[in-house]
Amino acid sequence: MARMTWTFTPERVDTPDATALRREYYGDVAGRYWKRPATEAEIDEGLANDGVELLTAPTGAFLVARFAGEAAGCGGVLLLDGERAELTRVFLRHAYRGRGGAGPLLAHLEDAARDLGARRMVLNTRLDLVEARALYTRHGYAEIPAYCTGPYMEVWYGKEL
Repeated sequence: MARMTWTFTPERVDTPDATALRREYYGDVAGRYWKRPATEAEIDEGLANDGVELLTAPTGAFLVARFAGEAAGCGGVLLLDGERAELTRVFLRHAYRGRGGAGPLLAHLEDAARDLGARRMVLNTRLDLVEARALYTRHGYAEIPAYCTGPYMEVWYGKEL
């Protein structure tokens, strides 16, 4: 039997797989915040004008993670300045969690940030996203002072690349 493998490739944010992953990501994090499933209209509203178009060179990158060829997750990096890139929209579909893809996805996103010239990665998240927070700390991210503000930002992390 062939071993199932992960691949991580840059992809435009408007491809069918990338769009489906971005919608599922937003639905997941919004639903957890609201403690109920997000509606399609709420997902549409949340994704409207969200700046995702910046997740392409020279300002950023967007990767799609595939497991055995199936779109399983995604993540992006956005250059904030000449030194820092922000990790954003990191997501693995629930069916693919626990299969060893999250760490390699982070590593590929860090490589993408380095390729863009970043020397430090930063991110913000919410306290209730405990799995994400555990992933980041397991891979060398440490809490840092807030570098931005917003209604869904409760904790900030950074890591030297």
